Amino acid sequence: FFTGENQWRKLSQWPLANIQQKSLYLQANGKLDFSKPLSAGSFTEYVSDPAKPVPYTEDIHFERTINYMTDDQRFAARRSDVAVFETPVLTEDLTVAGPLLAKLVVSVSSTDADFVVKLIDVFPNDFRYEPNAPSEHRRVPTATYPMGGYQMLVRGEIMRGKYRNSYEKPEAFKPNTPTDVNFSLPDIAHTFKKGHKIMVQIQSSWFPLVDRNPQVFTDIYTCDDKDFRKADIRIYHDAQHAS
Repeated sequence: FFTGENQWRKLSQWPLANIQQKSLYLQANGKLDFSKPLSAGSFTEYVSDPAKPVPYTEDIHFERTINYMTDDQRFAARRSDVAVFETPVLTEDLTVAGPLLAKLVVSVSSTDADFVVKLIDVFPNDFRYEPNAPSEHRRVPTATYPMGGYQMLVRGEIMRGKYRNSYEKPEAFKPNTPTDVNFSLPDIAHTFKKGHKIMVQIQSSWFPLVDRNPQVFTDIYTCDDKDFRKADIRIYHDAQHAS
């Protein structure tokens, strides 16, 4: 089942045999592009504070919900500790099928940090969803569910930074030094429709889906409150350090 287009497809194999790998690069000023950045010394910076972690949903709940998977991600995009990048409006449908690879170049002011990467489908501002209408008639003024500008979470995954090279041998970050953090996100089958945009959000907490990282290289399960500290996070996007 391909989300976005909401269609079933019968495939002879998975992953697909004729898959074409594409790189989508982070750019300055919150942009995304399929071309590698040419600028020098370009990065996006935010402060990650374990005392004020990025929540996984906008609402407050007593128990973990399953609805977070369809929650509008605009609540996160508005936060200063979430880096947001998006493409221009797509001029044609774009189908993505198979695994996603996040290849980040980052630096942290401390010795550890988490990195959450979220792939998001941004709907047009004038989008209106009529659930029982054919796909070509879904933008109608009498729509039941207004979804203009909806930021749909397609996939999200986290990498605890100290395990970036090995789960058996954790490594501290060298403070303020550009470092590769590469990891796989689960497979997807999604079509970004014409008129939509592709967005990537990067953050360093996802509470309480993932326990808070004290952002120092330590044993999280034996540390205490004094070990938790803020960290300056940089996500690089230049010719030498392309993410």
